[in-house]
Order: sequence, then structure tokens, then C-alpha cells
Amino acid sequence: MNIFKFGGASVKDAQGVKNVAKVLQKTGITHKVVVISAMGKTTNALEKVIHSYFEEDTSLTENIQVIKTYHHQILMELFPDKSLPVFHKVKHLFEELETFLNRNKSPNYDYVYDQVIGFGELISTTIVSEYLSFLNIENTWLDALNLIKTDATYRDAKVNWVSTEKKIQENIQGNKLYLTQGFIASDPNNFTTTLGREGSDYTAGIFAYCLKAIDVTIWKDVDGVLNADPRVFKNTQLLKEISYEEAIELAFYGASVIHPKTLQPLQKREIPLLVKSFYHPEAEGTVVGRGKIITPYVPCFIVKKNLVLLSLSALDFSFFVEENISEIFALFHKYQIKVDLIQNSAISFSVCVDNKFNNVDKLITHLKAKYKVKYHKNVSLYTIRHFSEEAINQLEEGKTILLKQLTRTTVQLVTKE
Repeated sequence: MNIFKFGGASVKDAQGVKNVAKVLQKTGITHKVVVISAMGKTTNALEKVIHSYFEEDTSLTENIQVIKTYHHQILMELFPDKSLPVFHKVKHLFEELETFLNRNKSPNYDYVYDQVIGFGELISTTIVSEYLSFLNIENTWLDALNLIKTDATYRDAKVNWVSTEKKIQENIQGNKLYLTQGFIASDPNNFTTTLGREGSDYTAGIFAYCLKAIDVTIWKDVDGVLNADPRVFKNTQLLKEISYEEAIELAFYGASVIHPKTLQPLQKREIPLLVKSFYHPEAEGTVVGRGKIITPYVPCFIVKKNLVLLSLSALDFSFFVEENISEIFALFHKYQIKVDLIQNSAISFSVCVDNKFNNVDKLITHLKAKYKVKYHKNVSLYTIRHFSEEAINQLEEGKTILLKQLTRTTVQLVTKE
């Protein structure tokens, strides 16, 4: 089996859906599992719905209607006849979404988030599957909620590999074309869970591992893995080869092309990962696998924005020892804070953290009871892998450097711009 994954940008409009069909026709329409994300910016639009739901905002109905209109426009451009079953199927999914919002009694934000957000993928895969069928491309739509089983950690669920592998192998035969959703799974009570933002890549990795796939191809709107995000950095270069280890390092530091958790199951079974352009399916792209660290060998630039830099010191100027650090990390775990950089000295401890769950203010209040706390919000963390002096100088220009850390292969800068 080959595993394909198409992200939101590749199915953002009717032309994108048509292009997915063309890519499948060019590469073969059997022996594949195709993982598809929500269309365009649907996930962001559903997050607005969730926000207005919890705020009891009058814009709730309007926010849902925006998503309905967006998908209806795509349907109208793909299908000539409104009486086709796809129109009813999509309408029914929106009705399910509204029914959940009307009946839900849970005040748990993360639980509600997962129940709502998954509709983006369910709708997108329904539309793509029906369009392929309209073109007489035989395919089987699979509900990922029935295949990928996790614990109940909403918004960042942990996979139950034994149960997931069993269910995937039971439901997939080698010679067919299957379509399924990225990002979503279900807990032991069959409530929807999600695999972390950008988790559709991870879904592809899960299917590849469970099916012992030949390879995984992630189709994107870029030519492959670049040495930097072209929206942020100039003069980017295509990386033709990357080792698993190097790709995991890049993912850890925040490279957005490959999800951090995607590569681990692939590495275990030495399944190559290809990153290719859906505009140029015949081009080589990037291969992630065993082999050279990186080809060509050039500096790689990564940036994470909207982070928080915390600097702690003891109130009595005593040394920062293991006991202090252990206590602080227990608080990070309690408040679901992800640490991106650590630097400590004899009397201070600095961390750059991601405030994904908006708990950093509670953390700071807790820390102030025992430590002197300084913090900067909305900072950026720049990372250069395989750096050169020229690359560092270029990056530092025009920025206020709050913290700098160098190792043999990596330099990291926390900046306020």
C-alpha cells in the first residue's frame, strides 16, 4: 500500500479537489489510502464557531453559515446536479454539528473543541470521495473515528497502537482506493479526539505503520521540504534528501512541513516519506529516509511566533538546583505548557514556552508564590540548524535579542521585533 496525504491547501476549492483526482489518476487509483484534511481554512473557521459558542455570542449562527456557504460553493462547482446524494450527505453533517451544539451540556472546552473541529475533515472527505465516484473512480470512504483509537486527552490524544493496528488491518484490503480523515480519532467511549494541530500528517504515519506501507507521500503547495518557510525567509532552497533523525530534529524545532510525531512510526519500520508538490506531481520533491543527514548541506531556518519567555530566579538568591527544576516542570505538565527552549545558570532558569492552551497566566501566578518571575509575551524563537556566521548575522539584523543559545549544530535566538 501507498499512503497519500492531502492538506487543507490542496482541497481549498473546487479546482483543488479536481487536482487531487488528477494526481490519483496519474499515480494510480489502487493500493492506496488517501488521508485528507479539512478544506482550506475550515479548521480556523470552526475554531471561531467554538469561541462564539462558549462566549454565547450572537455570531454563532453566522459563523456556521460562513462554513456552510464556503462548502456549498465548492459543491456547486464540482457537481452539476443538486439532487446528487453528496448535497444531502454534507447537509446532514452540518445538522449533526448543530445538534451537538444545541444538546451539549459539557463545560469542558477541549472536549467540545474535538467534537466540533472534526466535522471539517468529515465534510471534506465526503466531498472528495463523492467527486471521485462522480468521475467513476471507485473508492471506499472510511471513518477514521472507527479506526484510530486513542485515550481521552482531548486536543492532543495518545494513540492506542494495539487497538488501532488491529482495526486498520481488519478494514483495509491491499488492492483498493480508500479515503479517510486526517487529524481525528476516537477515545474508548467513541467520542472524537484529535491528534494535535497539523495532525493529519501523523494520521498518514499511523496508517503507514499499521499497514507496513511502501511509502508515504505528503502532497503540498511547495516543491518539497525547503530549508526555510518562503513566507518568512528569502532565497529558500529545496532539500532533496533528509535523514529521519534530521527531519525529527527539524520537526522538533518547529518546521511546519512535517508533523513532529509523524516520523517516529515511519522510522520504526523504515518507511520512506516523500514530500511533493500537488502542482507538479512528476517532480522529485524531497525524500525522508535512511541516508545522508541533509542534501544539499545548507543552513535551515525555523521560526515560532507568539511564544512566552519566562525567566525565574529564587527570591533569596539561592542556587537553582534539580529540586527547583523538577518542581517547575511538574507545573508545566499541570498547565499543559510546551517548552521550546531551556537555559539555566547558577541562580536563574529561563524557558521559552508555547501558550497553546492559554494557561501561561495561571502558571505565572503559581510561580510567583516561590520565585521572582520576569516574562516577555509575543516573542519569536528562531532556530538555525547547520548554521554559519553569515546566517546568524543575517538573522540578528534589526532584532532585539533576548536570549541566545548555541550548540555544535544549532543556534537559537529569542527575539522581540
